[in-house]
Amino acid sequence: MNDLQKTIQGAWGKPDWTEQPGVADAIHEVVAQLDRGALRVATPSSDPDGEWVVHAWVKQAILGYFRVAQMTVMEAGPFRWFDKIPLKDMPAAGVRAVPPATVRYGSYVEPGAVLMPGYVNIGAWVGQGSMVDTWATVGSCAQIGRGVHLSGGVGIGGVLEPASATPVIIEDGAFIGSRAIVVEGVRVGREAVVAANVSLTASTPIIDVTGPSEVVHRGIVPPRSVVIPGTRSKTFPAGTYQVACALIIGQRKASTDRKTSLTDVLREYAVQV
Repeated sequence: MNDLQKTIQGAWGKPDWTEQPGVADAIHEVVAQLDRGALRVATPSSDPDGEWVVHAWVKQAILGYFRVAQMTVMEAGPFRWFDKIPLKDMPAAGVRAVPPATVRYGSYVEPGAVLMPGYVNIGAWVGQGSMVDTWATVGSCAQIGRGVHLSGGVGIGGVLEPASATPVIIEDGAFIGSRAIVVEGVRVGREAVVAANVSLTASTPIIDVTGPSEVVHRGIVPPRSVVIPGTRSKTFPAGTYQVACALIIGQRKASTDRKTSLTDVLREYAVQV
């Protein structure tokens, strides 16, 4: 463990933990490193199909930041805010941000990403070549890979507590359709396509219907899957009703051109985006 980690973990859990010697300075340094991409809340495995590693102590520092940061007035032209967490300097970060795109300090957006008028919260990570489209939101600590498209109105949930909880993860090359919702630490595998209006929570059945028998996943969309909204019958004391689920109806085809592959799959499966 490095010194920052030792300091945060050593104080965590005490009622006045942010007032322990050196803790406030450590918290500010962790958030500063998150802001410039030197730290991440979660990191991918060296194996492309492996599990991600969640760094709970980094999330603990973010929680501590809400205690030690001071409320202040922030201004941009005629607009004024009153909050504890300042906004990022997007030109200095080398990121195209269309007004009124909002990115909070303590998140990291790689140069080459494009932000339409959406929102990126503290602790989040957004990769190069990704687009956060109009009114899409990237919640606290969410990890958005490279070459990802979050379409208009997409809701990527934030996960801060408990500190050990896995954040929402959208891996490289994935496409999330308009008004889709991904929350509660769901992981969307690389180059997957999630259609418009799909809602994915930790308990949502994600059902592969491409074979002779259904295969049910929860909390993860396998790489290159094409996912649409669906329903399945469930019996309750009052009767049988249709309950929301998600259906895997196919796979993106191999291609050296990801954009062509994505266009083809949207046409072939008539996926709403």
